[in-house]
Amino acid sequence: MNRLTTERRAQVLGCLVEGMSIRATVRVTGVAKNTIVKLLEDAGPAFADYMDGAFQNLDTKRVEADEIWSFCYAKQKNVPEEFQDTPGYGDVWTWVAIDADTKLIPSWLVGERTIQDCYTFLADLRSRLKPGQRIQLTTDGLGLYPPVVDSLWRNNIDYAVMVKEYGNAPEPDQRRYSPAVCTGIDVRVMAGDPDRSKVSTSYVERQNLTMRMGMRRFTRLTNAFSKKVENHAHAASLHFMHYNFCRPHQTLTKRAGRPTTPAMAAGLVSYPWSLTQIAELLDSPGKPGSN
Repeated sequence: MNRLTTERRAQVLGCLVEGMSIRATVRVTGVAKNTIVKLLEDAGPAFADYMDGAFQNLDTKRVEADEIWSFCYAKQKNVPEEFQDTPGYGDVWTWVAIDADTKLIPSWLVGERTIQDCYTFLADLRSRLKPGQRIQLTTDGLGLYPPVVDSLWRNNIDYAVMVKEYGNAPEPDQRRYSPAVCTGIDVRVMAGDPDRSKVSTSYVERQNLTMRMGMRRFTRLTNAFSKKVENHAHAASLHFMHYNFCRPHQTLTKRAGRPTTPAMAAGLVSYPWSLTQIAELLDSPGKPGSN
């Protein structure tokens, strides 16, 4: 069996992180579909393992958290009866936390919108912070967050909820393309003494757009949705690896005066990684991490 070179892997991964579908990647690179899927299946766990080790003892001060909807196999209403209530079929939610200062994504979870997954997600976030680190956390109005935040942080957190109010929905023929207009914002302090001027979910909501643009599986109104939730999670892992380590962030770059990635801003690496470098993780886990 022929094995892809590191350069060819980097080419395939580059297509995927730019929002191309697997079939489009086949046409551009000439690599077989099954080979691309196998590469994604290998890359997802490898990148997740690397970031799990790298994102420890983070000096994070402000975090925004949100969850983004997608679906696997079929939309919830079209899931066959034998797969009803089976995880991985129908609605899938990706929980995301972003460092508002460095734009690093230290924690995410592909799962369901349940209190169990909310707990798993926030517990993972907490485990990546310095011991005793106090953060300011902002979430949307999802009722799952407050009890979980209280159970994990008790009084060692400044926590606020931002609830956005929307006006009338667009006309029926525009509803699927144009969201309702935000008419007001309600900020509710849930714990501690958060700086109200910095209570926001704007960065994590912008990250939602980045995800939909960078992962074809998240694009609405197409047939590019994931057929297997495992591959959905692998695609998310690839996206966050590239976002954190390879892709210079515009705001960070302007601030630093040179191309700067979230991992650089967080002090984890000293230069933007190339696609070839992250592809090397498949052969030598941890090799590029020497900065």
